[in-house]
Amino acid sequence: MPAPDTLSVFAGDCLVSTDDGTHRGEVVVLLKPDNTVLVHDTDGYQPVAWLTRADSVDRTRNGGFSITAIAGGKTLRVESQCAYGFGEYPGSKAGIPIGTCPDCERALVRAGGAVSCLGCENRYGLPDGASVLDEPCDCGLPRMSVARGDRFELCISRECESLDATVRERFDSEWDCPDCEGALRIIRRGGLLAGCENYPDCEVGYVIPTGVVVGDCECGLPRFETPRGRRCLDASCGSDR
Repeated sequence: MPAPDTLSVFAGDCLVSTDDGTHRGEVVVLLKPDNTVLVHDTDGYQPVAWLTRADSVDRTRNGGFSITAIAGGKTLRVESQCAYGFGEYPGSKAGIPIGTCPDCERALVRAGGAVSCLGCENRYGLPDGASVLDEPCDCGLPRMSVARGDRFELCISRECESLDATVRERFDSEWDCPDCEGALRIIRRGGLLAGCENYPDCEVGYVIPTGVVVGDCECGLPRFETPRGRRCLDASCGSDR
């Protein structure tokens, strides 16, 4: 079996059968790591047949090749009458190039909420709303700008600079719990929260939104400027509406 991030390419004179009928022609078949099968001919940009994220894909190679993909009640079968070639190639998500990996000197790209290296297994998840900066960190990786109560600039690697520790240093015990007047601590519990220090006796906890503090809400908690407008730290608060 190919590696998980392998693109498999088949070329030949093929019978292409779907639930709508059968075509024959000289085509290229692309099998992606998520079991998506695309069959391309020379006419335009759209595949002549495809099946997205198939539940199962069976392939055989014995001089020629055959591919059978099934998704729900749909079936796609490609059977070569004359095989021209077959290849397996490394594949990755294509993203915006943002730098060079300090470990292997291949390109770093941003795609799907993460920065990944095209040459090794290095991958760095980005917090929601993060923007990557031009100036690199001393470690060689890109830096990012993140708004969590204030705007912070730090390395994309959590091992180099921790967003949790940075926000904790700035806002830990900065606000009081509205239920028991204990301090709200900056904690990680599923997400980054401002949670009451008296937990579990007091279960008050608020997800820190993507935004910066711009004052106080009428309820006494901080008000944030977010991409969707101003809101209280307590998303259910009616005072700020």
